[in-house]
Amino acid sequence: MPFNLVVPPLSESVLEATVSEWRKQVGDRVEAGEVVVVLETDKVSLEVTADQPGTLTGILHPVGADVTAGAVLGVLGEGGAAAAPAGPASAPVPAAAPAAKTADDPKATPVARRVAEANNVDLTRVPAESGRVMKADVQNYIAAQKSPAPAPAAPPAAKPAPAAERAPREERIRLSRRRRTIAARLVEAQQTAAMLTTFNEVDMSAVQAVRQRHKDSFKEKYGVSLGLSSFFVRATIGALKAFPMVNAEIAGDEVIVKQYYDIGVAIGAEEGLVVPVLRDADRLSFAQIETQIRQYSQQVQAGTLAIESLLGGTFTITNGGVFGSLMSTPILNYPQVGILGLHAIKERPVVVDGAVAVRPMMYTALTYDHRIIDGREAVQFLVRVKDLIENPERLLIEV
Repeated sequence: MPFNLVVPPLSESVLEATVSEWRKQVGDRVEAGEVVVVLETDKVSLEVTADQPGTLTGILHPVGADVTAGAVLGVLGEGGAAAAPAGPASAPVPAAAPAAKTADDPKATPVARRVAEANNVDLTRVPAESGRVMKADVQNYIAAQKSPAPAPAAPPAAKPAPAAERAPREERIRLSRRRRTIAARLVEAQQTAAMLTTFNEVDMSAVQAVRQRHKDSFKEKYGVSLGLSSFFVRATIGALKAFPMVNAEIAGDEVIVKQYYDIGVAIGAEEGLVVPVLRDADRLSFAQIETQIRQYSQQVQAGTLAIESLLGGTFTITNGGVFGSLMSTPILNYPQVGILGLHAIKERPVVVDGAVAVRPMMYTALTYDHRIIDGREAVQFLVRVKDLIENPERLLIEV
């Protein structure tokens, strides 16, 4: 008996998804539990599987279509391919296999597939340096194919060869749903919040010394490296407890002050940052924080991060230092009213007890919503973070 493939429930912050890839085409046999279609939201990719075996008899939404929760994506039935019944929003669209996809298609990111399809590129011919075809791999392949081959030398009496045609110098690529949503939310934050940024610098000597002393035993005991993230998460929670308005949210004419600490940690992905959340981070140990961040990073790179991991969040930490940034002004993760920016650690001369010394220093930045947070509170918040990082033993007794 035929049954519909539908868009699964989305979160309250995700209203739509985009059809990223059809793994099966009309007429293909589908087994129970097999992935039929992949959806892309602004946060994660979702795989829609078949609940029972059958044959894909119709596709209602082709690649690139925007869909909402509960929408019918396609129809599975028994026997050969047949036209699917018309859905409430649109008629079925037979989906021909894209020119850029083959039966032994290698692993590739959704954005790499879209670029390949737009340029009629066979992904099996694209070298993948990381083992998975990325957007840059496809672009490099396209550029190499467009480069004109060297012309053979003409005989002395021959006329000069005509000049090679000028290769295209522009490329038009449709923004992914994630990039569109990121753009919309950044503009919303700038147009809604009164954002200011204040800076401080932190001497990282003490934290580096702690990590050096305990890195081997920590890794052996917990199976994860002792990084900087756990120190700053703990220090941030200490500062939020001292200045609770930074852990708040504006709702109309009211301020909602959060009595819990769900800390978002920004992680870089190919199509933009995602911010999975450490739930009740004040209850997590150093090892639990490091383990959960590592798991999130692996899930982001593999495209398996669940939407539930991205919901909520009371405050965000972003580390541009991993990309080499020395200083920046992070933008609020609206409706949050504060975000802490971390940066690269650089050895600099500083005055310590009246003498010049070389220390590993990091600039920190707090962007805050001036509608409810005053400059004094913002400065004191960063000073609190600085004090806890420069005296890390206090993280064990005060947070």
